[in-house]
Amino acid sequence: MLATDIDRATASAAAAGGAEKRAYVKKIFSEIAPRYDLLNHVLSLNIDRRWRRKAIAQLKVERNLAGAYLDLCAGTLDVADQVSRLAGFKGLVIGADFAEPMLQAGAGKVVRSRVAPVAADAVELPIASGCLAGAIVAFGIRNVAGLDQALKEALRVLAPGGRFVILEFSTPRARALRSLYLFYFRNVLPLIGRLVSGHRTAYTYLPRSVANFPVEEELAERLQIAGFTGVHWSSLSFGIAAIHTGERPVPGRHESR
Repeated sequence: MLATDIDRATASAAAAGGAEKRAYVKKIFSEIAPRYDLLNHVLSLNIDRRWRRKAIAQLKVERNLAGAYLDLCAGTLDVADQVSRLAGFKGLVIGADFAEPMLQAGAGKVVRSRVAPVAADAVELPIASGCLAGAIVAFGIRNVAGLDQALKEALRVLAPGGRFVILEFSTPRARALRSLYLFYFRNVLPLIGRLVSGHRTAYTYLPRSVANFPVEEELAERLQIAGFTGVHWSSLSFGIAAIHTGERPVPGRHESR
């Protein structure tokens, strides 16, 4: 078997949630860190910027401008930076990611008095329980080796009433759009990603990881099972991405799911 075939087989196993997923994800994101921001914007035709703004709006930071927030699977700290620059913000954003080169690649863009990069795994956060006003994860939750544990960890670190926002890729339901999307995702995106990043499998892993990630209704259900209330989701750009939101229950308050 050729080396490229072995790499692709490893990418497929990792995307499917195989035992090697954690090590593989950490390795590839560390390797593509220098070109990560550029590729995000090129491959999404800059639509990712608008998606992030919509997701950040759902965090409702205006409810507590002095609070501490978490950017989970923070990558190059794009979301952490945007939250920290919201009008009137006086709090702190913790940018947590287990691929430290990603955090290093984004360190120059943030105001360090408002953003604290932390090398940490989403399934075991070094953060005290109940201390965060909100948490958000943008295009990272599907890469976690242990989705349900990560959801429970997000719930644990939130204060009662704190919001959790997930922005993640999905697959369009309309047949014609779905066909075009899958062609781009499976053929064009890996080619461009490979040429720009120089990495053989990182952008082969991406479409496969999306295909193996729970559909919107299932992710909403798993948020509820983890303990979140008021769970809601909405599609973006005809189903190419979706935003899910939920809150940590407030003791004594009746919540409907």
